Formats: sequence, C-alpha cells, structure tokens
Amino acid sequence: MPEIRNHIRFILNDEDVTLADVPPERTLLDFLRLDKRLVGSKEGCAEGDCGACTVLVGRVSGDEVVYDSVTACIRFVASLDGCHVVTVEHLTKGGGLNPVQQALVEHHGSQCGFCTPGFVMSLYGLWMRDPNPSRKAVEKALQGNLCRCTGYAPILRAAEAMSSYGLPEADPLRAERLAIKARLLTLKDGKRVEMGEGAGKVLIPANLDDFAALYEEYPEARIVAGSTDVGLWVTKFMRDIGPAIFIGGLEELKRIGENDGSLRIYAGVTYSEALPTLIEHFPQLTELMDRFAGEQVRNMGTIGGNIANGSPIGDTPPPFIALGAHLTLRKGAYRREIRLEDYFLDYGKQDREPGEFVEYVTIPDLPAGEIFAVYKISKRREEDISALCGAFRVFVNDAGVVGMARIAFGGMAAIPKRAKAVEAALVGKPWTTETIDAALAVFAEDFTPITDMRASAEYRLLAAQNLLRRFFLETQGEAVRLKREVA
Repeated sequence: MPEIRNHIRFILNDEDVTLADVPPERTLLDFLRLDKRLVGSKEGCAEGDCGACTVLVGRVSGDEVVYDSVTACIRFVASLDGCHVVTVEHLTKGGGLNPVQQALVEHHGSQCGFCTPGFVMSLYGLWMRDPNPSRKAVEKALQGNLCRCTGYAPILRAAEAMSSYGLPEADPLRAERLAIKARLLTLKDGKRVEMGEGAGKVLIPANLDDFAALYEEYPEARIVAGSTDVGLWVTKFMRDIGPAIFIGGLEELKRIGENDGSLRIYAGVTYSEALPTLIEHFPQLTELMDRFAGEQVRNMGTIGGNIANGSPIGDTPPPFIALGAHLTLRKGAYRREIRLEDYFLDYGKQDREPGEFVEYVTIPDLPAGEIFAVYKISKRREEDISALCGAFRVFVNDAGVVGMARIAFGGMAAIPKRAKAVEAALVGKPWTTETIDAALAVFAEDFTPITDMRASAEYRLLAAQNLLRRFFLETQGEAVRLKREVA
C-alpha cells in the first residue's frame, strides 16, 4: 500500500495551491470565481457546451508539459492534483495583451465580451501548438465555443492573424515552461490522496494497482475520469457523487498499444489522445471523432468512460461493436474479457460486478476486403449528442454475395445493440438494391426506438433504414476498389 497524503497540490497560474478539504463536487469554475476571484472565466451553460469557462490544464507527459483546453464548469478541483491551471488573467503576465488577445481586439472579435475569455483560451492553446493554423484547424479548435454576437467571422479572421502580433517563442508562458515542469515534477510524489469522509470522501490512487485495490475496497465509489458526464450530474441535477475516485491522472490508463493485429486502448485515454491512432487504423472514424462534442470535451472525456457508463447514445460503442471489440474488466488483480456487445445488458445496467472496472478495450484490425463505415445523426452538426449512430461492416465475396455483416446502432434501443435480424437478411444474399430493400423491413424486428427531445421513434427508424441504403450506395465503388486490391 502506498503512502497517503491528505491534500491535493497544483499550480494556479503562478501560485502553488494546497487544499486539504475539497468536496468531490467542487468545480474548478466555482473555485476560480468564488474562492480566487478570477472572474475572467464565465459560467454560460454549466454543462461544458458553450466554452465561456475555458481554461488550460497542463500536466507532465514524457519530457513535456502538455496543455489542454478544458471547460472549468464540469472539471472538478479534486482532479487537478499535480496539474498547472492557466486562466485568461495569466496571459497578460508580460505586461501587455497576449498576441491572441491583441488579434481579437484589432479584428473586432468581441462584442458583448461574455464569451471572449473562453475564445481567447481556446485560441491560445491552439496558437501555442500551431502558430499558423489553417482555417479548418481554427474551426475545430473552436467547436466548443459559442458566441451569440459576432457571427464568428471576426473571430476567425483574428485567429488567422494571431502570429502577426507575436510568436509563441516570445510568449512569457513559453519561457516559464521549464520552470513549471520542474515544479510539477516535485508534486509527483507517488502517494495516494485521501480527503474527507463518507459522501464527501475524495480518493486519488497512486497508480493503477492502487486504483484496483481502492475500488475493491470502496465498490460504492463513483469513478471520475474526464467528468464530461458526471459533471452534469452535479451542475444540472445537484447530485452528490462521493465517495469518488479520481483517475484522470493515472498514466497507466493512458496507454495505447498495437499488437497481434489489434489496437488496445486503455480506459483513461481521452478522445483527443486516441484520435490519431484510431484514424490511422480506421480512417472511416475520422468524421465521427471530429464531431465528438467540442475540443474541450474531447480533451477531457475518455474512451473508457464513454463505454463504461453504458449510455445508449454513446458514440464509440456502435463502431467498436461492429469491429468486434472486446473489453478487459478488472477487479483487484483478477481480469476477465468479454465481447463489448455483451457488456450492455439493459438501460443503466452493465455486466460489471461491484468493484470491477473497464481497464481497456481491444479492437481487431479490419480484415482485408471488408467494408466499414459509421454515421452520426444529430440536430446540430457540431457539438451535439447523437439522435442515432449507425456502424456498418460487410464482406462481399467475388461472386457479389454478402459473406459477413455486422451492424450496430446507438440511440435505437435502451443499449447499444447489433441489428442481428438485419444482418441475417443480408448474409448469403447478393449485395444488390433488391437485397437492401428487403432488409429494410427487418429493422422493426431488431429495434423499437423511443421518441424523445432528439428525435421521434418514426424518424429514428426511417433514418436507420436510410443509413443502410446510404452505406450500400457508398460502397458500390468501394467494393470494386477492394476487389481489385485483393486481386
């Protein structure tokens, strides 16, 4: 058992912060505004959607301090142990406006100003990584920032002109990066953190084995990784989440491995961290991953969390199920493997014992000759939860007959679910319009969707059918190409 510390430690701008009494539900935004009177970060939506509360959170990764834009309204203070938090107030450390701020001034990128600090921080994070970003990179970095005044055009012009007002190499925060790294390394003492009692208890494991032991000891505890879901339980539903185990700092859960024709992604890997490897293996996931919420949420939310919470509208389970993914679940030192599709039992119920957690997901590579695609349907194109998400994978042999089909949907049932009746209607049949037309009627055997605020049951069923038709039409050229490559 590791040594125990009874407080968390992090750096806020230039200040070393030590806190010994932090409730699990205490958000970073409330801490900044109410405790530290750093009011540049604003509360707009309190659910991570508008970006007005955006700050940067840095952590040591390898030899570098990596900074991510995050939404402070749903980031918990207890998750900051060993981190560096940078707010908009710190950008004027050099005595004047930062180049990002100056560009927004010169290009009239602010009107009422409420959202401006969030835009500044998102653009600042981008500028530090890429001083001359493309328009596409700017738009992606700002997916999680909303503005009701400017129409965005002046903000985009400012973003493209940032480096004309100064380069990151001359930025005061870049100059202090080595000193911050040294300070952060001193905070990594390898100790477990325990604070509070009962429902107010905060636990931060020292390492992965310690997490397994803690969760076995406290099976009633809430696991908090990215808090993109749990955060809303606090801000919207006023729920208590303690006792809580915060695992976002466990480097052992941030690994990605490639071996034996498969990809292994550990549960703590964020969407942003997973994206490059995922799209290298499965380029068909590019559009879906780029439409996961906004940049801030992608920097916080984890692959494991998206699976483990069992949401029927999580966007990773449908494609992962179609690809034949498996989960490795762990309880203490014991591990077991199950098919991802078998993990989801019913709404709010998963095949996971008390004290057991998702350690990693293993996704087989797509076999040669198979065709794969995934589609997301939502009211807004950017930063919106799916009304439904459909993933399709088929193999069509040289005779033009479907030899294998795996189809999975989210948003069509109480759990992410395969369309087994539709699959059966395709396998052994010629890959033709007539086969697709016959399979459309079978959807009703697999799914009885509900009507809610995102879509009606009738819309969901029709959209799912149309996605199969779309997949078929898009794969006509793809099937011909694959056959030529195999030959």
